[in-house]
Formats: sequence, C-alpha cells, structure tokens
Amino acid sequence: MTSTLDSAGADPAGLPEFPMPRAAGCPFDPPPALRALQEEGPLARVRLWDGSTPWVVTRHAEQRALLADPRVSADITRPGYPASAPSNGTKIGFILMDDPEHARLRRMVTAPFTVKRVEAMRPAVQKIVDDLIDGMLAGPKPVDLVEAFALPVPSLVICELLGVPYADHDFFQENSRTLIRRDVQPEERYAAHGRLVEYLDRLLDEKLAAPADDLLSQLTGRIRAGELAREDAAQMGVLLLIAGHETTANMIALGTLALLQHPDQLAALREADDPKVVAGAVEELLRYLNITHSGRRRVALEDIEIAGQVIRAGEGLIMANDVGNRDAGVFPEPDRLDVHRDARRHVAFGFGVHQCLGQPLARMELQVVYSTLYRRIPTLRAAVDVDRIRFKHDGSVYGVYELPVTW
Repeated sequence: MTSTLDSAGADPAGLPEFPMPRAAGCPFDPPPALRALQEEGPLARVRLWDGSTPWVVTRHAEQRALLADPRVSADITRPGYPASAPSNGTKIGFILMDDPEHARLRRMVTAPFTVKRVEAMRPAVQKIVDDLIDGMLAGPKPVDLVEAFALPVPSLVICELLGVPYADHDFFQENSRTLIRRDVQPEERYAAHGRLVEYLDRLLDEKLAAPADDLLSQLTGRIRAGELAREDAAQMGVLLLIAGHETTANMIALGTLALLQHPDQLAALREADDPKVVAGAVEELLRYLNITHSGRRRVALEDIEIAGQVIRAGEGLIMANDVGNRDAGVFPEPDRLDVHRDARRHVAFGFGVHQCLGQPLARMELQVVYSTLYRRIPTLRAAVDVDRIRFKHDGSVYGVYELPVTW
C-alpha cells in the first residue's frame, strides 16, 4: 500500500527542520535527528528555511534509485526545487542543469578527468605534496594545516589543469567560500559569483589571444567553433575552479583530524605498503566523513512511487548522503571508521548522470596526500583539543576552518 501525503497535507509546524544540527562532541557523525528519521524509514518530510516541505531520503538504496531516475530533475529554477538558501536563480555551470544540455556541456570538459589522464598527473601531484610538506617541516610550529597544506594542494592542481594563475588563489578562495556558505545574503552570493565569472571571462580573453595547454584554452576552441557560448564557458570555469579545490581541501583537513582521533586507523594507513590499501582507505574516509552534508537536491518531474510512498510531481527531494553512507544495511557498523572496509558503494560523489565529474582527480589527490603526509611526519598531532576546533556547520561543504598541528 502506498501513502500520498502531498505538499498541501504536510504540516510545516509539525515537521523537523532541515538541515539538522550535529551532536556536540560528535563532529564526524550525521545529526542524531536525521539518524532517527532513517530508523523510521527511507523517506520523511522536513521543513526548510522557506517553509517548504520536501522529502528527505535517508537510505542508500532509495538515494541511488532516485539519483538515477530520469523523472528527477537537478534544475534549481524548477518550481518545488528545495533550495538550501535564498537564491537569485544563479546557476554555476552544468551541475544544476538537466540533460540534454547538462550532458552536452559536461562532455566538453570530461577528457582531463578520465582515470588515464588523472594517473598521468600523479607524479606532479606527488611533487606538490612533497614540496608543501618540505615547507611545513622547515617552518615554525604549530602550523595551520588548512592554510599550509590542505588548501594549497588541490588549488595548485586545479589551477594547473584549468590554466588559472595560482597567484590569484586568495581571490578565488575567498569568493568560493562566500558562494558555498548558507548564511550569507543572496546579494553577497550574487556579487561573489559575478566576480568569479568576470575573472574567468578575463582569463578566457587571454586564452583566446594566446592558447596554452590547459582546459580553459580547450574551451576557447569550442567558443571559436560556435559550440559553446562565452558565458557558458565562464560559468563552467567557475564550477570547475570551486569544485576542484573546496571539496578536496576539506577532505584533506577533516580526514587528517579524523585519523588523528583514531590512531589505530592512522597507524594502519601509515604503515600500508599496498596502494590498494591506501585507495580503500580513501573510499572509507569519503564514506565516513561525507563532507557534502547538505544533501543532493532534486525535484520530481512526475509522480514517482518508491518505498511505499508516492512522491508527487513538483515535490522536492533531498538525498541526505551523510546518513546514506551510514546505512547499516549496506555498511555494517557504519559509525566505525575502518580503513580496511570495502566502502566503494558510498554515495559521497553522488550517483547517476550527475555524479561528480572530478572524482578520479579527487581520489588520486587524496591517495597521494594520505600515503605521504603521515609517513613524512609520523609524529603529526593536533596542537589543540578537538573541542577548540571550528567546524564548518554553516556551509554546504563540511570541514574545519583551521587545523593547528605540530610534531
């Protein structure tokens, strides 16, 4: 039997608010209230900041099914889309588009992120990591791992790949942070987005005049051929620049903190000689931490029956992938960090046609970092107690603002 509690039938006053707070002292775990909803069933109603009442999907199987369903839209401009904050409708690249336009634009930037191309970059990433560690070892202690290491690693990599001057990193990191925070006004977010688009547009001008061996130059070839609008190219550049450093930087710092809090798991990773063990540890950390903690947002295009419920056309969906990755039916003892676990079925990168384009690059960067940092600095430790560390509860990407470390 199916239930059909539609939007008109949902009482906003009686529904839990989303997003939900994490428990004090449990910075790596999903919110307890969200776990409680998961225990009750795979779908539940929640209330957002604007009073809307979308469905939150809490279990792994239903998340994957809906993310792969063509009757579900990622288009933020559609009525019923469960926006995470007040928006002016600005789209960042193709990530919030549907096929066929999503697929058309995505194909234009796929080549540099194939596994083969990414593996060819591994020696260059290894040198970046080693050079930054050399700098840390030669400098004063304690040091903020975020500023000295976690942010520079992916920023240097994505700048090289795109053809963006790393000297501008303060500018694009500051505006990226504004874009992904939930607590900023729409005007601030719009202004930050505008500054980044203008910046990428200027770089496209330079690449049009003097193409190089980078992704932005490849996009100018598409512009010349009439296959890509100049504005779309700039928007794609913004998307790749933000996604290329924000998520990986937070995984580096938060993953390090999690390992420091689990010294047995840190020791197992540090002492591993097999690259497959390191690769598996990366998957487990992606599952366990799940830094995209605001859920993947969608809206139903048609009525969809799933898990004994009917999701009506126009109703919003939030795939709460943090609890999806803690689904005990898929990952036994899900709240335990186990670097030897087979965690490959996690949904940290999403699922379906919109799953993360840059996941091969992120995996490779994390493998290099996690296999190098703790060996090079075997006595690495946090320089402050974990309760003094500021976590990014206010952003769509979770992590820490600073991580003072010493050795």
